[in-house]
Amino acid sequence: MVAQGTSHRLIRKLQEVFGLSLCDALVDPQVIEIMLNPDGKLYIERLGSGMKAAGTVEPGRAEVLIGVVAHALGQEVNERKPIISGELPLGGHRFEGLLPPAVSAPTFSIRRRAVTRVPLQDYLASGLMTEAQYRRILDAITRRQNIVVCGGTGSGKTTLANALMLEIQRLFPDDRIVLIEDTVEIECAAQNCVLLRSSDEIAIDRLLKSTLRLRPDRILVGEVRDGAALTLLKAWNTGHPGGFTTLHANDARKALTRLEQLVCEATHTPMQGVIADAVDLIVSIRRTDHGRRVEEVLGVEGFDHGQYRFT
Repeated sequence: MVAQGTSHRLIRKLQEVFGLSLCDALVDPQVIEIMLNPDGKLYIERLGSGMKAAGTVEPGRAEVLIGVVAHALGQEVNERKPIISGELPLGGHRFEGLLPPAVSAPTFSIRRRAVTRVPLQDYLASGLMTEAQYRRILDAITRRQNIVVCGGTGSGKTTLANALMLEIQRLFPDDRIVLIEDTVEIECAAQNCVLLRSSDEIAIDRLLKSTLRLRPDRILVGEVRDGAALTLLKAWNTGHPGGFTTLHANDARKALTRLEQLVCEATHTPMQGVIADAVDLIVSIRRTDHGRRVEEVLGVEGFDHGQYRFT
């Protein structure tokens, strides 16, 4: 455990090496991501205005920055271990840093942790989803159905998942929630909540097995990326309905294909039936030229004769 004085010194050191402009970007609620390319060009993506150039960072400074972040995270970074990943002590933002030989020059990306929670009602009010989509999602939460939120990188999956969490807390304030994440992105203010953190040493699959012994009413996973998908599906199918997870897929039907691929990392046995039994609703969100928009809300009814049945 880092002593408080040491923690304050690390934060001051991080603020110094980041500099005023980057620190300002980290506290700007409109900022989504800050990216430094190997050529030294800095890009910042903001809500509503997309990704734009934001100056340059010298390679020497970028290398020092990555080194200071590695120290703050308790990680080692060098030629043998050129990649670091973790949450910045500055605001809990997700940091990914790379040094040569993994890249030609120091490179990093900072995914800013969203602090503004957008209620599901606001998606409807702002035209990001239709009345029918809103009602169907709300119905799924009320009926304790399992929801998969899918979309591409930067599509708004996490923000939408937070909106689902707000509705779960509003409608079922007494539910015991177990939430598994590798980076804290889903805000859970429920009175009865257990937050589990996965890491390189503690896999999501192992945490899911522990989750079943923690007597959850709902099992939520921030993002599923590997064979742990099978364990989650089985958990949802064994008396723990009403959960949600996010995954990378460009549309609702491709989300099922993606789940099949992830399940194949754990078993070669076809599991479409298990997927269809566990997943009740798929919500697909997409980033368009006019902003983020819920593209499709698709119900999954079953799997027969080699095909999924949708509602």
